Amino acid sequence: MLAYLYGLLTKRISLWLLLIINVLGTIYGFYWYGDQLAATPLHFIWFVPDSPTASLFFVFVLIGFLSRKQSGLIEALAAVTLLKYGVWAVVMNTFQVMEGAPLHWQIIMLNVSHAGMALQALLFMPYFRIKKGHLAAALLWTVFNDFIDYHFHMHPWLSARIMPYIDGIGWFTFLLGLVCVATVYFLNVRQRALRINLPR
Repeated sequence: MLAYLYGLLTKRISLWLLLIINVLGTIYGFYWYGDQLAATPLHFIWFVPDSPTASLFFVFVLIGFLSRKQSGLIEALAAVTLLKYGVWAVVMNTFQVMEGAPLHWQIIMLNVSHAGMALQALLFMPYFRIKKGHLAAALLWTVFNDFIDYHFHMHPWLSARIMPYIDGIGWFTFLLGLVCVATVYFLNVRQRALRINLPR
């Protein structure tokens, strides 16, 4: 069953379908951030739309698969950020509901779409060609992005219900990034190294 799923996942028609979905989702994601981007200083622009940037990385990953020209660096950035911001958004949306925000369709839509982001990273993990250097660059990116977000207050706008917890949210985001980097290391980088080093 698992082999059939992966066989279906990597067919060109599936990759094209995922590419279309992710392009549309990325466009909508940047649109979603429109008001915040308009109020953001130009030099911080690329550090604000976290989720659409993650899906944009994955768009390039899918293009690489379709053109048979993979980039380990882009795959590392995509894997880490898809996992991180997929999980982050689900946790933040659920948190604000727990704090009394109404559970309307937008929160459900956001949770489903962001869970899908994280799932994509996990499903494609065996096919990424990530090396330690690529993952180190992704680690630097996620740590620097968190510094910009929570030191200069460029993080995604949050519900007023959870803003009192912003310091804890900042630490959660930072630690989540480290967990996601470790996840990519153990599920991809280390596994690839073990396969390469197996006696033939």
